[in-house]
Amino acid sequence: MREYADDPPIEERIGDALRERDVTVAVAESCTGGLIGSLLTDVPGSSDYFDRSLVTYSYDAKLEELAVSRESLDGHGAVSAPVAEQMAAGVRDRAGTTFGLSTTGIAGPEGGSEEKPVGTVFIGRAYAADWGTGGSYTEVSRHEFDGDRTAIKEQIARKALELLLADVREDLSER
Repeated sequence: MREYADDPPIEERIGDALRERDVTVAVAESCTGGLIGSLLTDVPGSSDYFDRSLVTYSYDAKLEELAVSRESLDGHGAVSAPVAEQMAAGVRDRAGTTFGLSTTGIAGPEGGSEEKPVGTVFIGRAYAADWGTGGSYTEVSRHEFDGDRTAIKEQIARKALELLLADVREDLSER
């Protein structure tokens, strides 16, 4: 699964950045089904910065494992910005990591709509700043990818890691 990999691959670059900043990450995956966790653990020494990946594919899993609200799931659907945001914050807080990363989307080949076609994904990122600093945040971005199911999943996973890398490299005190 390296069709969309750069050289060096994102999983190595994010590992170096997380280790350099001495920060940690946990992942909540829906449409990627554990692929992000797999990419992260492909790197030797990833236990220095990677805590866990929760595959929360169903509504119930998102509700029970990540405390995603029933209102968000009912009102916006699993593939939505509010759900991605709550997934990222939920896994960050549950794991006690510096960063939480989430993916929820439609990998296809069916399940898309005019509003959310196959290839649509919401990627959530949550950062935990030191208590009392007011620097914690959550952000969500929407993306659309083309290809078959496997290609879409790889593109989503690599994009999620690229977004996380940008956050890790950014001077978080300036947010």
